[in-house]
Amino acid sequence: MQLLAKCPACGQILQLDVSAADRRLGCPACGRRFRVPDVTDMERALDVARKARSKVYIDEEGNTYA
Repeated sequence: MQLLAKCPACGQILQLDVSAADRRLGCPACGRRFRVPDVTDMERALDVARKARSKVYIDEEGNTYA
């Protein structure tokens, strides 16, 4: 399974293996380190996004904002 992660600093989209989940990685474009959420965190966030009536933002710590 593949994951897509977006660097919070430069916006670079990274295609990652599922083994990258719940780890801190460095962006190859800008070098900023950020945490890739755990797969269970992503499932919970997707559930929130499906139920939302407006845009939902999820930060690198897994906090959700509507």
